[in-house]
Amino acid sequence: MITQPYFRRPWAAVLLLASGLALLLAAAPGTANSPAGKVPPLLTAMPDPLIVPKVDPALAVLGRKLFFDQSLSEPRGTSCAACHVPEKAFSGNHGSGLGVALGSKPGSMGTRNTPSLLYLRYTPSRFFYQDDDALLPTPFGGFFADGRADTLAEQAMGPLLNPMEMNNKNALQIAKKLEQSHGVEMRSSFGKDIFRHPEKAASAAGLALEAFLRSEELSPFSSPYDDHIRGKKSLGAAELKGLKLFKDTDKGNCASCHKLNETSNNPARSLFTDFSYDAIAVPRNSKIPANRNKAHYDKGLCETAFKLKWNDPEQWCAYFKTPSLRNVAVRENYMHNGVFTSLRDVVGFYATRATSPEDWYKSGVKFDDVPARYQGNININSVPYNRPEGSKPALTEEEIDYIVSFLKALTDAPYVNKAADKTASRK
Repeated sequence: MITQPYFRRPWAAVLLLASGLALLLAAAPGTANSPAGKVPPLLTAMPDPLIVPKVDPALAVLGRKLFFDQSLSEPRGTSCAACHVPEKAFSGNHGSGLGVALGSKPGSMGTRNTPSLLYLRYTPSRFFYQDDDALLPTPFGGFFADGRADTLAEQAMGPLLNPMEMNNKNALQIAKKLEQSHGVEMRSSFGKDIFRHPEKAASAAGLALEAFLRSEELSPFSSPYDDHIRGKKSLGAAELKGLKLFKDTDKGNCASCHKLNETSNNPARSLFTDFSYDAIAVPRNSKIPANRNKAHYDKGLCETAFKLKWNDPEQWCAYFKTPSLRNVAVRENYMHNGVFTSLRDVVGFYATRATSPEDWYKSGVKFDDVPARYQGNININSVPYNRPEGSKPALTEEEIDYIVSFLKALTDAPYVNKAADKTASRK
């Protein structure tokens, strides 16, 4: 039997509005980076996705070399591309098969599924925004599933220093490797004295990687959906049915977070994310080594909120960033913890989490990967999460298949052959 200790508190939003709104409104607009003690800016409009920083071609070339350099890990042998495999739409988990990535150090294992790096050039830094339907401003943007990096350069540096990933001890160790393998190019791009300051050298490597990740190579816009909105070739019948269900606020309601604009022929208007965060309570991945400890939980955005000293940080526990769905059919695993291996299971989970929780929470405990004290944060109000247990789900099995067909149409041309069908655990 599924048990659920807590339900969403109807009074929570009122308390948060009273306690947090003043602090959010006091945040200084235009603050791009948010050090500890600073709240991201409160914007009056969502950022325009067409406004992206220009890329220095020479710096992007250097960044590409760093991305594939296996000498930058400790021990050597693991590059950025080991987990972000180009042939898999720059995603993958270094061959672990567990839903999270192997690290460079023998026996090390991460706690999160490796995301795709495609289209990150469009991700804004952290900010708060209050739309017409929101009771209070909510966070958007930032990098990693918990938003802990505010810039793409900061995200690029994260794995280099993470002991569960590339395992470098400090900036000095990174700087020595950079000087050995890329000294001439680094000095050309950042000055002859760059290696006199290891911290600056390491940060410079982050800027080079950022330039590569912002390059056209990582934003191809060559999917069947892109051809469709450009008027080159229409989607098929099943894909069009899936698109309609994807947008329908009473059915899939997917586009409420995975934003698109099919009336624009510019694909950058359809990034299939609004860069928001949500608490959807995916099932616990028992394969993750860290989860052998029953007291271990990945609390998501609130870890960042605590670090940056946001007001009432616990309100963001169990929230994770909404990823882009472009090339989603190429993924090895799905969700922040890699618990699913089938795209159909992902859509099925969204459609029936509320109505048939026993199909998903194999432990017998509903919301088993969220601590009981934070289960009031879980989204149980949005379609399709708002249906009573045992009731008819918002989507039929056939409609789930249509949405999956549409999602496969978001696969860019280089990866079409990698979007293989996987057996769903529930159908």
